[in-house]
Amino acid sequence: MNLLTPEQIAVAQKANLETWFGLTNKAFEGIEKFVELNLQAAKSTLAESQENAHRALSVKDAQELLSLQASLAQPGAEKVLSYGRQLYEITSATQAEFVRVAQAQYDEQSRKVQALVDNVAKNAPAGSETAVSVWKSAITAANTTYETVQKATKQAVEIAESNFNAAATAASKAAQQAAAQASHAAKK
Repeated sequence: MNLLTPEQIAVAQKANLETWFGLTNKAFEGIEKFVELNLQAAKSTLAESQENAHRALSVKDAQELLSLQASLAQPGAEKVLSYGRQLYEITSATQAEFVRVAQAQYDEQSRKVQALVDNVAKNAPAGSETAVSVWKSAITAANTTYETVQKATKQAVEIAESNFNAAATAASKAAQQAAAQASHAAKK
């Protein structure tokens, strides 16, 4: 008994190839965005470094230098946090696309397995109901396990995102406090 025809195999191979190229393109889009972000960050950092160097060379005393340093602390920390957020967004978007494709593949395979089980159950010889029932139970258990892992993974990602946002907020507040303290110290 031949389960798959050559045409079905060709269709499956074509679909798999399309999926692979689609994911490869998404990966390259993510890399492209990452490179663009790094180039923008490098250009911005270079321009700001040049401006800050000129400002530092024009200070007249230590008090003015401390004030300049204090004024640079918070914007620098905020730029680092912004870069981290943008990097996280690029990574998350790329990862989400991979998850979406994996879910679609899983759903399609589950549908095919269920159709196969249903077909086997219809054509099973008399007396094999117990074996078919065990097979269906095993598939249901596997699907339930997959769904449980998927939910746990989603929760872990949400917790990680929440923790990242909380850490970014805390770091921003700490940078503001440090800048205020440095500014206050420079005025003394």
